[in-house]
Amino acid sequence: MKYRLLGNTGLRVSEIGLGCEGFQEENYEMLKKMFDVAEENGINYFDLYASDPKMRKAVGDALQGRREKFYIQSHICSVWKDDQYLRSRDLEEVKEGFEEMIKLLQTDYIDVGMIHYCDALNDWEKIVNNGILDFAISLKEQGRIHHIGLSSHNPEVALKAISTGKIEVLMFSVNPCYDLQPASEDVEDLWSDAAYEKPLTNMDPQRKELYETCQRMGIGITVMKAFGGGDLLNAEVSPAKVALTPAQCIHYALSQPAVTSVMSGAHTIEQLKTSIAYEDASDEEKDYALALSSFPMISWEGHCMYCNHCLPCPMHIDIASVNKFLNLAKVQNELPETVREHYKVLEVHASDCMQCGACEKRCPFGVSIRNNMNEAIDVFGY
Repeated sequence: MKYRLLGNTGLRVSEIGLGCEGFQEENYEMLKKMFDVAEENGINYFDLYASDPKMRKAVGDALQGRREKFYIQSHICSVWKDDQYLRSRDLEEVKEGFEEMIKLLQTDYIDVGMIHYCDALNDWEKIVNNGILDFAISLKEQGRIHHIGLSSHNPEVALKAISTGKIEVLMFSVNPCYDLQPASEDVEDLWSDAAYEKPLTNMDPQRKELYETCQRMGIGITVMKAFGGGDLLNAEVSPAKVALTPAQCIHYALSQPAVTSVMSGAHTIEQLKTSIAYEDASDEEKDYALALSSFPMISWEGHCMYCNHCLPCPMHIDIASVNKFLNLAKVQNELPETVREHYKVLEVHASDCMQCGACEKRCPFGVSIRNNMNEAIDVFGY
């Protein structure tokens, strides 16, 4: 298992995480088996958005004797009321829900307290005005949560939230179909047939800005819906009309700026092991570029997907990293110190480019790599 730093939190987490979608299988008996497999394979991070008391209690039981082996990302504002899940913005309900969560999980603290499911700007205003953000801050000050997170499908809302400087971890939906779509307050819009009836070109600029802003600010992204609820794995139901593999979906998500860990939802042990197998997959098995370039009505023409199809470079330039750092600088219209230093430690720089064009012949997306190298020289000085 490979591990990545979760933004500036200091947490070093597995790049494959555990989603909770299948925890209820076999009347919660599957849950402990999943944690056993996760521990055996080095997974040390999981997400728990569900508020079902039976599930939370089962997770608490599964963690007994190994709490220190897992980082918990659990959701504030996801409460259980009238025997059903509720996303609450009532401060008293949220406080009661947190106390119940801590008790059922049988722990003194949550590693990442995730403010749950905010997809509308007026909903973010409720979180601020109703005292929920202040409550999360107070929990952090007390050590009851160690870091504050937010889950969202809407890049506009996410950008607004992270601009406060209070959000340390963003749980966001990242996949090659969602990334084409503009911001919406209704997550169903991202998957509607109408959204894919007209030609689509390149990643939505606001999503691109979000990922790059998180990278610059040191906000770690944990990924939900990497498989689109499983639809991306089936050509018949995928909006792209082309099937991807789990390894391709995971690799796409992990290739985006600031992304740290993919929460892999699994309903069976075999599904979980399939996600874990990403760690041993070959470069060819992970490669999503050719599959994406075959999507009908969808084009990433001119957009670097960080897929490394351009390699090998005769000068050994890490072209994807140069492009990524260039994009991070461009989104700010300045050269942030952290980006400058990351570029500096590259073994080979844009100034070493011999302008042979071999990389451009291999790029499936028609990126003007030689122009990017020249632009990087202008921005970084070498």
